[in-house]
Amino acid sequence: MATFDDVLEEAGAFGRCQKRIFALLSVLPLTFAGFLAGIVFQGYTPDHWCRDSAVVDMRRACGWSLEHTRSLTVPLSNTSGRLQPSKCTRFDVDWNTTTLGCDTETLNLTGVPLSACKEGWEFDYEGRRTFVTEFNLVCLDSWLVDMFQSVIGVGYLVGSLTVGYFSDMYGRKVSVIMSTLLNCMGGISMAVVPSYICILILRAVIGFVTEIVGVEQRRFVGILYQMLISISFLIIPLLAYFITDWRWLQAAFCLPSFIFKKFSKAYEITNAMATENKRNISKNLEALAEDEGDSPSASILDLLRTPNMRKYTLILMFNWFTSEVVYQGLIMRVGITAKNLYIDFFISALVEIPAALLILFTIERMGRRLPFASSNFIAGLSCLITAFIPDRVISLMGGALVLLLPETKGVPLPDTIDDVE
Repeated sequence: MATFDDVLEEAGAFGRCQKRIFALLSVLPLTFAGFLAGIVFQGYTPDHWCRDSAVVDMRRACGWSLEHTRSLTVPLSNTSGRLQPSKCTRFDVDWNTTTLGCDTETLNLTGVPLSACKEGWEFDYEGRRTFVTEFNLVCLDSWLVDMFQSVIGVGYLVGSLTVGYFSDMYGRKVSVIMSTLLNCMGGISMAVVPSYICILILRAVIGFVTEIVGVEQRRFVGILYQMLISISFLIIPLLAYFITDWRWLQAAFCLPSFIFKKFSKAYEITNAMATENKRNISKNLEALAEDEGDSPSASILDLLRTPNMRKYTLILMFNWFTSEVVYQGLIMRVGITAKNLYIDFFISALVEIPAALLILFTIERMGRRLPFASSNFIAGLSCLITAFIPDRVISLMGGALVLLLPETKGVPLPDTIDDVE
């Protein structure tokens, strides 16, 4: 009995048509990468402190520095063993009822009562705007930032259980087009809605939303497509650097979706492949269509009915879960200790490209199981080691490397390279 792969080989497993379709689809990774990792820049939480409108007015009138203004607004608090300006409390003083002037050298705020922020927050972020600064998602509301990434996971979950059935009923073409349309509409809507709750709902809708190449090419194309996503990650910090408003950045992520156009139906696509690839389709396509009527239907429960299928399914589910948790965790906390968020993100994205190339060359020679297991072991070990690296690791490394230098006490310094050797 002919299979779809047999017919696809006759049409051309990876001919010019498939390459053209792949080139068209390659514009979508930027949208996907933006939705997945854009939170690093869109939801960045800059240095912040309680706002006091009276002190802000005095700063403008007296020409105070930002640091001096902060010292009159918030107390110092012990954070990670260091005294730092508080982010969530302020001096409970109504400066409008005081005789505060521009000269504050003799002002003593010791013992002044404290209170929670009453007038919002000030952010030190060079005129940029994230949804954190727009909606004041700090202190007691900081958990809502993580919700921005969590709700898209809810959409992924619902979509993974429903889009597959939709694709089987109406075809992948319709499924891809509808998903792209919903992504585009949801992404653009996110850029204009004024409510953060509406943004979270639209984010979940976005989350809701490689049979076109031959068997021998699917691994190559799948890895190449993943590499395009990694390249898209490299573009994101460049966009974020020049687009200072998170809403305009959101709109930029959606632009590639407008390039995506409608394809013909599955039968017509296959014939177009054959025509463009200069191949002829045999009668196997008609036989395949007739055989499809006799094929038994399957459900998601079939993945759990038999012992081996159940074991493989649970193992893969666990691996996908752990991989996603680690990946999302790294995305959510990238740049948390770095001085430059853009460079840190760029370097983090850059390492994915050699990893994809390594998989591309090893999967054909070693199979899938060993590279998959090895990458998980290496990732887990790296995360574990990171937890034990102290903050001042560079100083420790410098001290350790000095021990490799020769002792020069009581020894004449070398004059030539031969003396050094």
